[in-house]
Amino acid sequence: MPRNKVEWKIKKELWRLGERTLICGVIPITPDPVDGLGPFEDPDRAFVRATELIDAGADILEFTTDFLRPGRKPIEEAEELRRLIPALKRVKGRFPVPVCAETFRPAVAEKAIEHGAVIIRDPSGLTLEQDLAKVVMQHDVGFILQHMRGTPQTWAKLGAWKDPASLVSAELSAALNRAGRMGVERNRLVIDPGFGMGKRKETNTELLVALDDFHKLRLPLMVSPFGQQFDAEIPVEPCAATTVAAATMAVLRGAHIVRVADVSGVRPATLVADQALRG
Repeated sequence: MPRNKVEWKIKKELWRLGERTLICGVIPITPDPVDGLGPFEDPDRAFVRATELIDAGADILEFTTDFLRPGRKPIEEAEELRRLIPALKRVKGRFPVPVCAETFRPAVAEKAIEHGAVIIRDPSGLTLEQDLAKVVMQHDVGFILQHMRGTPQTWAKLGAWKDPASLVSAELSAALNRAGRMGVERNRLVIDPGFGMGKRKETNTELLVALDDFHKLRLPLMVSPFGQQFDAEIPVEPCAATTVAAATMAVLRGAHIVRVADVSGVRPATLVADQALRG
Protein backbone atom coordinates (compact mmCIF):
# COMPACT_ATOMS: atom_id res chain seq x y z
CA MET A 1 0.00 0.00 0.00
CA PRO A 2 1.51 3.39 -0.95
CA ARG A 3 2.12 5.78 1.90
CA ASN A 4 0.25 9.08 2.00
CA LYS A 5 2.25 12.11 0.92
CA VAL A 6 1.64 14.79 3.54
CA GLU A 7 3.18 18.04 4.74
CA TRP A 8 4.27 19.15 8.20
CA LYS A 9 5.11 22.74 9.02
CA ILE A 10 7.66 23.38 11.77
CA LYS A 11 8.17 27.10 12.36
CA LYS A 12 8.70 28.41 8.79
CA GLU A 13 10.04 25.16 7.39
CA LEU A 14 7.74 22.86 5.41
CA TRP A 15 8.56 19.15 5.53
CA ARG A 16 7.18 16.84 2.86
CA LEU A 17 6.70 13.38 4.34
CA GLY A 18 6.06 10.05 2.72
CA GLU A 19 9.11 9.31 0.60
CA ARG A 20 11.03 7.85 3.53
CA THR A 21 10.43 7.14 7.17
CA LEU A 22 11.61 9.75 9.64
CA ILE A 23 13.01 8.59 12.96
CA CYS A 24 12.46 10.49 16.19
CA GLY A 25 15.14 9.59 18.71
CA VAL A 26 13.95 9.81 22.32
CA ILE A 27 16.24 10.90 25.15
CA PRO A 28 14.70 10.19 28.58
CA ILE A 29 15.69 12.94 31.00
CA THR A 30 14.84 10.79 33.98
CA PRO A 31 16.71 9.77 37.14
CA ASP A 32 16.33 6.06 36.35
CA PRO A 33 17.00 3.97 33.25
CA VAL A 34 14.07 3.56 30.87
CA ASP A 35 13.87 0.32 28.88
CA GLY A 36 17.54 -0.30 29.61
CA LEU A 37 18.68 3.15 28.47
CA GLY A 38 20.01 6.03 30.49
CA PRO A 39 19.67 7.63 32.85
CA PHE A 40 20.38 10.85 30.92
CA GLU A 41 19.31 13.37 33.55
CA ASP A 42 22.77 14.93 33.55
CA PRO A 43 22.87 17.52 30.70
CA ASP A 44 26.30 16.36 29.53
CA ARG A 45 25.10 12.76 29.27
CA ALA A 46 22.04 13.95 27.41
CA PHE A 47 24.29 15.80 24.97
CA VAL A 48 26.40 12.71 24.37
CA ARG A 49 23.26 10.64 23.81
CA ALA A 50 21.93 13.23 21.37
CA THR A 51 25.19 13.00 19.43
CA GLU A 52 24.88 9.21 19.29
CA LEU A 53 21.31 9.41 18.02
CA ILE A 54 22.23 11.91 15.32
CA ASP A 55 25.14 9.72 14.21
CA ALA A 56 22.73 6.77 14.04
CA GLY A 57 20.40 8.67 11.72
CA ALA A 58 17.82 10.43 13.89
CA ASP A 59 15.80 13.07 12.05
CA ILE A 60 14.32 14.55 15.24
CA LEU A 61 15.56 14.65 18.84
CA GLU A 62 12.94 14.38 21.55
CA PHE A 63 13.48 15.10 25.22
CA THR A 64 11.01 13.61 27.68
CA THR A 65 11.11 13.93 31.44
CA ASP A 66 8.54 11.32 32.41
CA PHE A 67 7.03 8.16 30.99
CA LEU A 68 3.39 7.85 32.02
CA ARG A 69 2.81 4.56 33.81
CA PRO A 70 -0.33 2.83 35.12
CA GLY A 71 -1.29 4.01 38.59
CA ARG A 72 1.40 6.68 38.80
CA LYS A 73 0.80 10.41 38.77
CA PRO A 74 2.86 12.54 36.39
CA ILE A 75 5.75 14.38 37.96
CA GLU A 76 5.11 17.92 39.18
CA GLU A 77 5.65 20.90 36.89
CA ALA A 78 8.63 22.20 38.87
CA GLU A 79 10.36 18.82 38.63
CA GLU A 80 9.59 18.61 34.92
CA LEU A 81 11.26 21.97 34.36
CA ARG A 82 14.20 21.03 36.58
CA ARG A 83 14.91 18.00 34.41
CA LEU A 84 14.11 19.43 30.99
CA ILE A 85 15.53 22.93 30.75
CA PRO A 86 19.23 22.18 31.50
CA ALA A 87 19.23 19.48 28.80
CA LEU A 88 17.65 21.82 26.26
CA LYS A 89 20.16 24.53 27.10
CA ARG A 90 23.00 22.05 26.59
CA VAL A 91 21.93 21.05 23.07
CA LYS A 92 20.48 24.35 21.83
CA GLY A 93 21.86 25.20 18.42
CA ARG A 94 24.30 22.29 18.44
CA PHE A 95 22.55 19.86 16.09
CA PRO A 96 21.17 20.08 12.54
CA VAL A 97 17.82 18.46 13.38
CA PRO A 98 14.75 19.89 15.15
CA VAL A 99 14.31 19.41 18.88
CA CYS A 100 11.04 18.21 20.36
CA ALA A 101 9.92 18.46 23.98
CA GLU A 102 7.24 16.14 25.36
CA THR A 103 4.86 17.82 27.79
CA PHE A 104 1.17 18.41 28.35
CA ARG A 105 1.75 21.60 30.37
CA PRO A 106 1.53 25.04 28.69
CA ALA A 107 4.10 26.65 31.00
CA VAL A 108 6.63 23.89 30.34
CA ALA A 109 6.06 24.13 26.60
CA GLU A 110 6.62 27.89 26.75
CA LYS A 111 9.97 27.42 28.50
CA ALA A 112 10.97 24.57 26.20
CA ILE A 113 10.35 26.71 23.12
CA GLU A 114 12.33 29.54 24.71
CA HIS A 115 15.26 27.14 24.99
CA GLY A 116 15.20 25.79 21.46
CA ALA A 117 12.33 23.29 21.08
CA VAL A 118 10.50 23.70 17.78
CA ILE A 119 8.13 20.75 18.25
CA ILE A 120 5.85 20.03 21.20
CA ARG A 121 4.54 16.53 21.74
CA ASP A 122 1.46 16.17 23.93
CA PRO A 123 1.14 12.60 25.27
CA SER A 124 -2.45 13.31 26.34
CA GLY A 125 -3.91 14.57 23.05
CA LEU A 126 -5.11 17.81 24.69
CA THR A 127 -7.18 15.94 27.27
CA LEU A 128 -5.23 17.30 30.25
CA GLU A 129 -4.36 20.90 29.30
CA GLN A 130 -6.15 22.36 26.29
CA ASP A 131 -4.34 25.69 26.66
CA LEU A 132 -1.22 23.92 25.43
CA ALA A 133 -2.58 24.48 21.93
CA LYS A 134 -2.48 28.24 22.49
CA VAL A 135 1.26 28.08 23.15
CA VAL A 136 1.78 26.07 19.96
CA MET A 137 -0.28 28.57 17.97
CA GLN A 138 1.54 31.59 19.38
CA HIS A 139 4.97 30.18 18.50
CA ASP A 140 4.17 28.39 15.21
CA VAL A 141 5.89 25.19 16.31
CA GLY A 142 5.12 21.64 15.21
CA PHE A 143 2.56 19.83 17.35
CA ILE A 144 2.27 16.06 17.91
CA LEU A 145 -0.99 14.83 19.43
CA GLN A 146 -0.84 11.35 20.92
CA HIS A 147 -3.99 9.49 21.89
CA MET A 148 -4.38 8.63 25.56
CA ARG A 149 -7.27 6.63 26.96
CA GLY A 150 -8.28 7.83 30.42
CA THR A 151 -5.47 8.79 32.78
CA PRO A 152 -2.59 6.74 34.24
CA GLN A 153 -4.52 6.49 37.50
CA THR A 154 -7.41 4.71 35.72
CA TRP A 155 -5.50 2.56 33.23
CA ALA A 156 -5.40 -0.55 35.40
CA LYS A 157 -9.21 -0.52 35.64
CA LEU A 158 -9.89 -0.11 31.92
CA GLY A 159 -11.27 -3.15 30.17
CA ALA A 160 -11.00 -4.36 26.61
CA TRP A 161 -12.77 -2.42 23.87
CA LYS A 162 -14.12 -3.26 20.45
CA ASP A 163 -12.89 -1.65 17.23
CA PRO A 164 -10.17 0.46 18.91
CA ALA A 165 -8.99 1.98 15.62
CA SER A 166 -12.37 3.63 15.03
CA LEU A 167 -12.53 4.93 18.59
CA VAL A 168 -8.95 6.23 18.60
CA SER A 169 -9.49 7.85 15.21
CA ALA A 170 -12.63 9.57 16.46
CA GLU A 171 -10.94 10.81 19.64
CA LEU A 172 -7.91 12.04 17.70
CA SER A 173 -10.29 13.89 15.38
CA ALA A 174 -11.79 15.55 18.45
CA ALA A 175 -8.30 16.53 19.61
CA LEU A 176 -7.55 17.98 16.18
CA ASN A 177 -10.74 20.01 16.37
CA ARG A 178 -9.75 21.33 19.80
CA ALA A 179 -6.37 22.37 18.42
CA GLY A 180 -8.05 24.03 15.43
CA ARG A 181 -10.39 26.02 17.66
CA MET A 182 -7.32 27.32 19.48
CA GLY A 183 -5.87 28.54 16.18
CA VAL A 184 -3.35 25.78 15.42
CA GLU A 185 -2.91 25.35 11.67
CA ARG A 186 -3.71 21.83 10.51
CA ASN A 187 -0.42 21.47 8.65
CA ARG A 188 1.45 21.83 11.96
CA LEU A 189 -0.14 18.66 13.36
CA VAL A 190 1.02 15.05 13.62
CA ILE A 191 -1.05 12.23 15.13
CA ASP A 192 0.05 9.22 17.18
CA PRO A 193 -2.41 6.42 18.12
CA GLY A 194 -0.65 6.00 21.47
CA PHE A 195 0.37 2.38 21.92
CA GLY A 196 0.19 1.49 25.58
CA MET A 197 -1.50 4.72 26.67
CA GLY A 198 -4.36 3.07 28.51
CA LYS A 199 -4.31 0.15 26.07
CA ARG A 200 -3.61 -3.55 26.55
CA LYS A 201 -1.26 -5.56 24.34
CA GLU A 202 -4.20 -6.91 22.35
CA THR A 203 -5.34 -3.36 21.61
CA ASN A 204 -1.81 -2.32 20.65
CA THR A 205 -1.75 -5.13 18.09
CA GLU A 206 -5.19 -4.25 16.74
CA LEU A 207 -4.12 -0.64 16.28
CA LEU A 208 -0.90 -1.71 14.59
CA VAL A 209 -2.82 -3.86 12.11
CA ALA A 210 -5.32 -1.07 11.46
CA LEU A 211 -2.89 1.84 11.05
CA ASP A 212 -4.02 2.41 7.49
CA ASP A 213 -7.41 3.46 8.95
CA PHE A 214 -5.72 6.66 10.12
CA HIS A 215 -4.83 7.70 6.57
CA LYS A 216 -8.27 9.28 6.23
CA LEU A 217 -7.18 12.04 8.60
CA ARG A 218 -4.62 13.11 5.96
CA LEU A 219 -1.97 13.98 8.52
CA PRO A 220 1.53 12.70 9.28
CA LEU A 221 1.29 9.52 11.34
CA MET A 222 3.77 8.81 14.13
CA VAL A 223 4.06 5.54 16.04
CA SER A 224 5.80 4.90 19.36
CA PRO A 225 6.43 1.13 19.63
CA PHE A 226 9.40 1.03 22.00
CA GLY A 227 8.76 -0.40 25.44
CA GLN A 228 5.29 -1.57 24.42
CA GLN A 229 3.67 -4.98 24.58
CA PHE A 230 2.07 -6.60 21.54
CA ASP A 231 0.00 -9.75 21.28
CA ALA A 232 1.51 -12.94 19.86
CA GLU A 233 0.92 -16.69 19.84
CA ILE A 234 3.16 -17.00 22.87
CA PRO A 235 3.88 -14.21 25.41
CA VAL A 236 6.38 -11.68 24.07
CA GLU A 237 7.96 -9.15 26.40
CA PRO A 238 8.97 -5.66 25.27
CA CYS A 239 12.48 -5.83 23.83
CA ALA A 240 14.58 -4.48 20.97
CA ALA A 241 13.37 -7.18 18.57
CA THR A 242 9.72 -6.44 19.36
CA THR A 243 10.29 -2.76 18.70
CA VAL A 244 11.95 -3.47 15.35
CA ALA A 245 9.13 -5.81 14.32
CA ALA A 246 6.41 -3.34 15.28
CA ALA A 247 8.24 -0.41 13.67
CA THR A 248 8.65 -2.33 10.41
CA MET A 249 5.00 -3.29 10.28
CA ALA A 250 3.99 0.29 11.10
CA VAL A 251 6.00 1.65 8.19
CA LEU A 252 4.46 -0.89 5.83
CA ARG A 253 1.05 0.22 7.13
CA GLY A 254 1.78 3.86 6.33
CA ALA A 255 3.52 5.42 9.35
CA HIS A 256 5.57 8.49 8.45
CA ILE A 257 7.56 8.82 11.69
CA VAL A 258 8.83 6.12 14.06
CA ARG A 259 9.59 7.27 17.60
CA VAL A 260 12.15 5.07 19.37
CA ALA A 261 14.93 5.23 21.93
CA ASP A 262 17.32 3.01 19.94
CA VAL A 263 17.72 4.63 16.52
CA SER A 264 20.63 2.44 15.41
CA GLY A 265 18.61 -0.72 16.02
CA VAL A 266 15.51 0.43 14.14
CA ARG A 267 16.88 2.43 11.21
CA PRO A 268 18.00 -0.55 9.07
CA ALA A 269 14.50 -2.02 9.33
CA THR A 270 12.86 1.23 8.25
CA LEU A 271 15.23 1.52 5.30
CA VAL A 272 14.24 -1.95 4.10
CA ALA A 273 10.55 -1.21 4.65
CA ASP A 274 10.87 2.06 2.73
CA GLN A 275 12.38 0.23 -0.22
CA ALA A 276 9.56 -2.30 -0.13
CA LEU A 277 7.02 0.52 -0.27
CA ARG A 278 8.74 1.97 -3.32
CA GLY A 279 8.15 -1.41 -4.89
